[in-house]
Amino acid sequence: MRREFWSLASGISQLKMWRAACRCSCVIRNNRYPPVELLGVLYCGETQYASYHSTKPLLLPKDTGLKLVERLRCNLFTSSGKLSRTAGFPSTKRPQSKEPPASYPGRKVSSELQKLSLEDFTEAEAQKLNKGTQKVRTAQVKVRGAKVHDMVFGVAPCLLALTQARRTPSRLFVKSSEGHPREAVQRVCEEALRHGVPIQRVSKRELDKMTGGMVHQGVCLQASPLGFLTKEKSTRPQHGGHPHPLWLVLDGVQDPMNLGSILRTAYFLGVDRVASSIRNSCPLTPVVSKASSGVMELMDVYGYSNLADVVKMKLEQGWQVVGTVGSEEAVSGASVVSCSEYRMSKPTLLLMGGEGFGLSPELRQLCDILLTVPPRRDLHPAVDSLNVSVATGILLHSILSSCRAG
Repeated sequence: MRREFWSLASGISQLKMWRAACRCSCVIRNNRYPPVELLGVLYCGETQYASYHSTKPLLLPKDTGLKLVERLRCNLFTSSGKLSRTAGFPSTKRPQSKEPPASYPGRKVSSELQKLSLEDFTEAEAQKLNKGTQKVRTAQVKVRGAKVHDMVFGVAPCLLALTQARRTPSRLFVKSSEGHPREAVQRVCEEALRHGVPIQRVSKRELDKMTGGMVHQGVCLQASPLGFLTKEKSTRPQHGGHPHPLWLVLDGVQDPMNLGSILRTAYFLGVDRVASSIRNSCPLTPVVSKASSGVMELMDVYGYSNLADVVKMKLEQGWQVVGTVGSEEAVSGASVVSCSEYRMSKPTLLLMGGEGFGLSPELRQLCDILLTVPPRRDLHPAVDSLNVSVATGILLHSILSSCRAG
């Protein structure tokens, strides 16, 4: 009796499978639905158990997001054996997001590539793009709530930051090593102990993470940020070994490496003041301090929201305003003179433009004279100018040498 019952059950099961296969073949002949929907038919039909254990693990993984069982109705077929029009099949199209794709968080773009990408835009359009895209990467950490601290790195910047006392240091991080630390690092540690700054030994990997992969020389100082000076000091300025004061005014220098190199050169050659625009220039970051070999920690850098107002005020006081242009750049109005032919005879402002577009038209119109560095050979069109930090060094040396010779 049992043998007859299982034989009858097996026959009924085979009959159901045959009916389901016939109906699926009918659907295939009509060719009205995509293959994914046919999988739903096989899954939700009368061969549910067999299709679940054979096709679902292979053709319907969990991470596809196609939950066919929940969206398909069980009565896919009508009594006549045809597909019901009320059966809802899931859409095979992925939903498209209306928001633009976000940029990769770990992507690094050098300043030179950013500058090349902006050459196809006008100056006004590029300035708008700079506000949203060109953000200087700084080594900063948050401690004690929402207060932001700079992570100064490098032997010279850390040592000068401790000795000059323009920052408020909170902790010194030193790379842990088996042997005795080298003399330069030992000097920084001694200065930190003298000022009561705690010292913490960390691994090189941790220092790399603190500085964003910069060359830290095995020492980092967590301290308060250092910004532009916006108020005049009460002390009387002293000239750097020349009869007339010379101010260096930077208009839109955005590369922190260029700014650091300019500060180091200006300090070495004896410039009386370095001023920069606040809105479209690089801030005083730990990267600038490292590029300046710590000069940023001891040199006052003034920031102005409107450089044109400062230039106009100095013109009224009898100062001479000297701008800079490229060797082949045609400028109407002020005369273009080689830097070797210029002689400084009065208090002077030297205006240096930023990477890419140079001086703004507003500042150019205020210049009494424009200087240029003439090349010593025929230049290729792709290399027709100098780096702004290199050009600044050449011009400062030429101007101050002419002042001493005169």
